[in-house]
Amino acid sequence: MRIATQGLTKIYDKKYQALDQLTFNVDLNGIFSVIGRNGAGKTTLIRILSTELLPTSGTGFVNNLDVVKDATALRNEIAVVPQEARPLPWLTPLQTVRSYLMWRGYSYRESKERSKDALRSLDLENLEKVKSRKLSGGQKRKLMVATVIASEAPIIFLDEPTTGLDYVSRKEMWEILSRLKKDRLIILTTHYLEEAEILGDRIMILDKGKLADIGSIDELRSKIKFPYVLRIMSDNVDINEDGVEINRVSDKQTLVYGTASKIYSLVPYLVTNKIKFTVEEASLGNIFEQYVGEEDGGDKNEKEDR
Repeated sequence: MRIATQGLTKIYDKKYQALDQLTFNVDLNGIFSVIGRNGAGKTTLIRILSTELLPTSGTGFVNNLDVVKDATALRNEIAVVPQEARPLPWLTPLQTVRSYLMWRGYSYRESKERSKDALRSLDLENLEKVKSRKLSGGQKRKLMVATVIASEAPIIFLDEPTTGLDYVSRKEMWEILSRLKKDRLIILTTHYLEEAEILGDRIMILDKGKLADIGSIDELRSKIKFPYVLRIMSDNVDINEDGVEINRVSDKQTLVYGTASKIYSLVPYLVTNKIKFTVEEASLGNIFEQYVGEEDGGDKNEKEDR
C-alpha cells in the first residue's frame, strides 16, 4: 500500500496555513502513525487524503489514486473513522454496522453477516442489540472501529480513535489495531506518543504543517542528538559532564540525555556511589521534544473546514 503527497498545502480563510508544502512517500502494510502538536495539520491531512477536504494546492495519492481526480474510485478502497465520529444513540451496534455496510453497497444479508463477525472480533457480540446510548465511551469507539473492519477496506483512516478512553480501554484498542494491521494500511493520528510508538511501523512527525521527519522508531532515534536516557533515582547526585542535557524531574529523579558513550561514561561513578539508575533508549516522547521542542501552550487548535 502506498500513501504519498507532493507539495500538499491547505490554507483556511486565506490566512491560516494548516499544511505547508508537505511532501512524503510511504510504502507500507501496517500502521502509519502521524503525530504533532495541536495545529500541526494532522486532521487536515487525514481529511484531504480521505477525500473529505480539497487541498489548496499540491497533490496527494493513496494506493496510486489521486485524492482529487480519482476521489470516487478511492472511496471504494478506504474506510474512515473521523475524530468526532459517534454512533447514533437510537441504533444498536448491529444496526450501526449493518447500515454502514448497506450504504457501501453490500446486500442486507451479507451486511448482517459481516456486522456480526466484526462485532464478535471486538468482543461486542453480547451488546449487538443494546442501544448505543447505553454503551460506555470505550465501547462506542470500538463500535466505530467495527464499522471499518466489517467493510474489509484495505486502507483505514483513524483520527485519534482512543481520545477520551481510559488506559485499559486504550490498551484493548491497541491489541485490536495490532491484529488489524496484518493485511491493511492503517493511517493513525494520535496525541498519545506511547500509542504512536507501540503501534507505528512508520511514524511521521508534523510541525506547523511541515514534515519534521518520518521513519521507524529506530530510524528516528538514530537521527537525534541524544538517543539515550540515563534515569537516576537519588536526591544526592552531582553530574557535571559536557555534551549531555540534564533534567531534574524532582528531588528523587534526574534524567540525563546523551549519546551512548557519554551516558555509559557516567555509570562507574553511579555504581561506585551505590546510586540507583537505569539506562534507556530515547522514547518517542524524548524524540518528539528534540524535533519540535517542548509544548509552550501557545499552539492553535486545528480549524474545521468552513
